[in-house]
Amino acid sequence: MEEVLTKVQSAFHSAFNIDPNTVTLETTPDQVPAWDSMGHVTLASSIEQAFGLSFDVDDLMEMENVQEICRVVKAKLAKVQDAKKS
Repeated sequence: MEEVLTKVQSAFHSAFNIDPNTVTLETTPDQVPAWDSMGHVTLASSIEQAFGLSFDVDDLMEMENVQEICRVVKAKLAKVQDAKKS
């Protein structure tokens, strides 16, 4: 989870130009002024680039806070790994 969080923190920096160290698993949109609906799209794009993933609408809806973002990313990465094994 630590490696995922570190990349997510970097994505927050890219999307919102904030100190990545201020982003924790407990961070919510209320704590990041630019994390509104448009900011969420920008953040998702930044995360997609950081991990080489693509999110669908359901993924975006689940990404309500940093902990959920990390969970969604880990699930997507696991699917990619499973696909490579097949």
